[in-house]
Amino acid sequence: MNLTRRKALSLTASLPLAWLPTRAAHATGGVVDEDWTDAARQRTVPVRIRWPSGALPRPAAGWPLVLYSHGLGGSREGGATWGEAWAAAGIVVVHLQHPGSDTPALRASGLRSFADKDGLRQAASPQQLLARVQDARFALDEIARRRAEGDAHWQTVRSEASGFAGHSFGAHTTMALAGQLYPRGLSVAEPRIAAFIAFSPSLPAAGDAQAAFARITRPMLCLTGTRDEDVAGTRATPERRAAVFGALPAGNKAGLVLQEADHMTFGGDAGRRAGILPRADATRALQAQHHALLSALTTDWWRTHLLADAAARQRLHQPRGLAAGDVWQQG
Repeated sequence: MNLTRRKALSLTASLPLAWLPTRAAHATGGVVDEDWTDAARQRTVPVRIRWPSGALPRPAAGWPLVLYSHGLGGSREGGATWGEAWAAAGIVVVHLQHPGSDTPALRASGLRSFADKDGLRQAASPQQLLARVQDARFALDEIARRRAEGDAHWQTVRSEASGFAGHSFGAHTTMALAGQLYPRGLSVAEPRIAAFIAFSPSLPAAGDAQAAFARITRPMLCLTGTRDEDVAGTRATPERRAAVFGALPAGNKAGLVLQEADHMTFGGDAGRRAGILPRADATRALQAQHHALLSALTTDWWRTHLLADAAARQRLHQPRGLAAGDVWQQG
């Protein structure tokens, strides 16, 4: 497969802003954009890779890995807040961009705004969901291939300790990889992933949710808010999003409902990218606070399940930063 570099790299916000040769990004921690080509599908998947700082002590078994999937109409730039926090904690983060349900695809479709519910539903088709699942599998295959061929950078990554997270349509992708069942018992679960985070998940559009989620037994963290409304006309109300936690099998799950948090709170973006949907003043005012809480909480989730960090596990019992009205559950 041919790999092409698309951009130079910029260091993470914790380091002075600079432009360096690509190789230096791996040594010091940084951001690298690449296009990975899946020859079998003749499909190019843009990725953004965040490497932990070289100042961090690398675990003896290697850095853990997390893949991130953007929402409908997003790109590899999505989830920057989460990716920065996880990389700062010693996790290699690969932001996937999904052709067909990304920014260029929605622009090419003629969709003019997120008020076009019919257009959004058509863009978030089962075919596109399957393509996203295949993107995730391809990314894991590509990383394994690089490791096997002796790539010095990817050999520092413990790919068997992998996590997967996604927002909105990316949360649908997350649930699919975790083992959600679809009509006629279809499953596209990916066994190489150890733990999951679903930002703004939703119940199945039809059928029994407990039956659909019965095989999701690996660690799953669900994150939503009291203003996390329907975006694409799929009945994904705040109540139905919050109900995902209860529908999951007991044993390896956690859920947070943030007071006043809306759909874009969980996208991990700031500025104009967070303002593509109408937002309440209270939500805007709380975004920095919510993002700090979510960054810390999700980092502890990964450190618990990918690094067996006992201190992180203890912090999950009573996360800091919860406000009156926030609901945190484990079970």
